[in-house]
Amino acid sequence: MPKASAKKTKKKVAAKSKASAAKTKKSLKRSAKKSATPAPPPSTGNKLTFNHAMVYSKDVARSLRFYHDLLGFKVIEDFRHEGQPIYARLHAPGGEGTIALHLASPGTPMSSEGVRLYFEVRELDDFCRKLQAKGFYITQMPRVTPWGWRHAYLNDPDGHEISLYWAGEMRMQKTVMKAVKAVEQAPAAKVR
Repeated sequence: MPKASAKKTKKKVAAKSKASAAKTKKSLKRSAKKSATPAPPPSTGNKLTFNHAMVYSKDVARSLRFYHDLLGFKVIEDFRHEGQPIYARLHAPGGEGTIALHLASPGTPMSSEGVRLYFEVRELDDFCRKLQAKGFYITQMPRVTPWGWRHAYLNDPDGHEISLYWAGEMRMQKTVMKAVKAVEQAPAAKVR
């Protein structure tokens, strides 16, 4: 190939690469503008603060449909490789909390035993009915726990356990926790 032709080809490839990067940058800016940007982080000095939970997924696009479309999270960041989402950061629709979805490496187990995500919503029963109407399976419909909170349980598309709940007036009630302890210690509660 003549040198002049090779230079033209290099310039075309560089121009296409630059155009592609600009297109991706525009897409991310549009996505960030559409979503609610959370408040800047608090100044905590040398005190530890919780930032976000990372949720690994075998299919980030599928997880985005679940967390964004079904649960109502707002997309803050959306990073893609060859058009496919590989990372997304989402902001809870009714609070300060954020989660991040990250593409899991091939062969990574999705089991998250011992970890559960908790999302609170006042109108828990209505929220669960809306999820069911959209065809989503809820493993336990809302019911009152011994400590007085209403809980429903479900799994995200990768099997991560989620609790949707409403604590209401029973939030952080020591008397309720004492009652739970008394029930647990009662002879009828013990397995024989």
